Amino acid sequence: MIRMPINERPNWQEQADEFGFKFHTLYGEKYWNESAYYQFSLEQIEKDIEDPTEEIHQMCLEVVEHVTQSEELLEQFCIPEHAWDVVRNSFKNGDPSLYSRLDFSYNGKGPAKLLENNADTPTSIYETGFWQWLWLEDNVNSGALPRTADQFNSLQEKLVNRFHDLQFLTPDRTLHFSCCKDTEEDRGTVQYLQDCADFAKLDTDFVFVEDIGLSDKNTFSDVNDHEITWLFKLYPWEFMFDEEYGQHLNSSKVRFLEPPWKSIISNKALLPMLWQLFENHPNLLPAYFQKDMSKLVSDKGIVKKPIFSREGANISISKNATELAASHGPYGEEGYVYQQLHTLPKFNNSYTLIGSWLVNDEAAGLSIREDNSLITQDSSQFLPHIIL
Repeated sequence: MIRMPINERPNWQEQADEFGFKFHTLYGEKYWNESAYYQFSLEQIEKDIEDPTEEIHQMCLEVVEHVTQSEELLEQFCIPEHAWDVVRNSFKNGDPSLYSRLDFSYNGKGPAKLLENNADTPTSIYETGFWQWLWLEDNVNSGALPRTADQFNSLQEKLVNRFHDLQFLTPDRTLHFSCCKDTEEDRGTVQYLQDCADFAKLDTDFVFVEDIGLSDKNTFSDVNDHEITWLFKLYPWEFMFDEEYGQHLNSSKVRFLEPPWKSIISNKALLPMLWQLFENHPNLLPAYFQKDMSKLVSDKGIVKKPIFSREGANISISKNATELAASHGPYGEEGYVYQQLHTLPKFNNSYTLIGSWLVNDEAAGLSIREDNSLITQDSSQFLPHIIL
């Protein structure tokens, strides 16, 4: 695993705008950074990333099975009581999923360590599945990269194939795509996924989350009063459960992507449950709920994570009672979990996070983000990668 400098493509910003990558620059800073790339060997990808990704996903499904059978655990995962049957039935009925992203700390040697599972609303899928592949093709064609350069990236192909399969699992329904207003990154993400579904010849539509309504018959509807029967929502389940229509999820007859059972494995409470069921697994870090946090070794460092944290919000890192880093945000009232610190590797003065994607149950691609902080936040940069 090597970080390699490379010249940026001429006029890549104009190309990004042309291809709908409107969020390549965020907060006045480059989000997409192609002044460097990461190089991996095939063995590193297959042995250290791809295989553990699929294994951990199966372990996460075992956690779902345990949690759905226990009211105490459903409560510990902060799932409201009115949603218990929704979550249970979703898993029991085998409601299909689309995708997930596992975040790892990995430096090219030894086992990758799982930091969290973004199983409900993962972003950076457009830049992973399409844009970094286009970057690879352009640089190979220009001679900046060798013809033998490849990429761990079957994400777009797998997404299209998965959408094609899902239309037979959910026949005769229009798939509405949805995200919140005034979020360019989320809108671009959802548009890309809708394009993949259109390519798979699904009947699709779009509605903003704020415009989803509830009819007199407790059915979901869009701004044109069309009934919503199948919904992809880039909107967390913990928020969905709190919406006015959250009380009517059972009676609405809507099929969701991601399904309600994903509320369990997108939840940071997953981490202590994984450690409880698979203690000392080489890809896991010790993790506990607050009552057992004394089992962690203070001089190795402890990471405090809110159960519902996203984009690195409200996380703090301490060592021997001294705070090393902290981030702000709206989370924390729901409670915290505590994980043994495994510091991200540092390349070129930035801390590097590996995101490994799954479509259905199969590893599908790799994303890399850099941050100048120990905590990877929404201000981090995305860098491409190759296999050589």
